[in-house]
Amino acid sequence: MIEELIKQLPTATPFFVLVAGFVIGLFHAFEPDHVVAVATQNSKSTQKSSLSFFKQIRSGAIKSSILGALWGAGHTSSLVIVSLLIFVFSMNIPNEMFSNFEFGVGVMLVILGVFTYLNRRLVGEKHIHTHTHDDVIHTHSHTHDKVHSHGHKSYIIGCIHGLAGSGSLVVLALSTLHDLQTILSFILVFGIGSIVGMMLVSSAIGLPFSLSIYSERINKILRYLVGSISIIIGIDILYNIVMSGSFFGLNITSI
Repeated sequence: MIEELIKQLPTATPFFVLVAGFVIGLFHAFEPDHVVAVATQNSKSTQKSSLSFFKQIRSGAIKSSILGALWGAGHTSSLVIVSLLIFVFSMNIPNEMFSNFEFGVGVMLVILGVFTYLNRRLVGEKHIHTHTHDDVIHTHSHTHDKVHSHGHKSYIIGCIHGLAGSGSLVVLALSTLHDLQTILSFILVFGIGSIVGMMLVSSAIGLPFSLSIYSERINKILRYLVGSISIIIGIDILYNIVMSGSFFGLNITSI
């Protein structure tokens, strides 16, 4: 579907270009590597709570949506930078660079999966900090907001994804457009579409995790499942890049 929309861009009306940009961004958010990356962050944002059942669902959906929106914002930031470098500053970014970034995504997914395994407790633990006041040492404990502590990670993960295979996808779409205003408009609506899409994905993923606070066993099963899928997808990306014969600009098949 995405490829068909891109093929129609050269002869499309400005309105169609905007609609296509939003739809492409929306569906792009549902790619497996994007979904599992956000799922690993959702698995770490579960907190023990005294909220009622329905309030817990609402709270979990809001927190998950925030993580998804931050991923989308990071993804859009990278695409804006790449597009400006190519279409405003006329820089040439070889396709091998996008493959290299895709390799980095594979490594990142494996690492995220491993750290998801290591997250052994329902979060909500207290952190202790000390400070000195009037020559007396005070100790204070508090609980960190996990959405805050993992929000920047979701943004960074989105940035990395924006530089990877999705970067080449958007560059391909933009190469069919003719003027800078249309290009920038496409990037904007693509970014909005990816943010909306990832908010929907993240909210759906966050629901079972928000309910798993009632059972540590279920929480562990969900975390191990997400961690395993993340590692499998990461290894699959790495394997495909290496077996394609091009790895960090090297033609492996000729070595």
